[in-house]
Amino acid sequence: MLNQMVEQSHPGLNGVFHALADPTRRAMVRQLASGQRTVSELAEPHAMSLAAASKHVKVLEGAGLIRREIEGRVHHCSLERLPLQQALSWLRTYTEFWDERLDALEGLLNSEDDDDRH
Repeated sequence: MLNQMVEQSHPGLNGVFHALADPTRRAMVRQLASGQRTVSELAEPHAMSLAAASKHVKVLEGAGLIRREIEGRVHHCSLERLPLQQALSWLRTYTEFWDERLDALEGLLNSEDDDDRH
């Protein structure tokens, strides 16, 4: 039930996680976290063509992770934070789940240690 609620509350998560599954696109998101970049600037550290970088940018844009503004032939990209915040919110649900389980396990192990000492 919890899983279904989380999934339904963020329908764009599939696109976000698909886009972030690629290491080059994750690196581009990291670059954009410090400010706006052109597609050329995004391509530069990856030794790739503008066409290849443009394909990555289109995937990020399609997932809603970036916004692209065009000035003549120059494409400026900036990060859209909302999809990342939604993905983080989804991940936090599972962090809380595992924290609770691990806390319970720790309590059980500590009580067994106490029993063994007595």
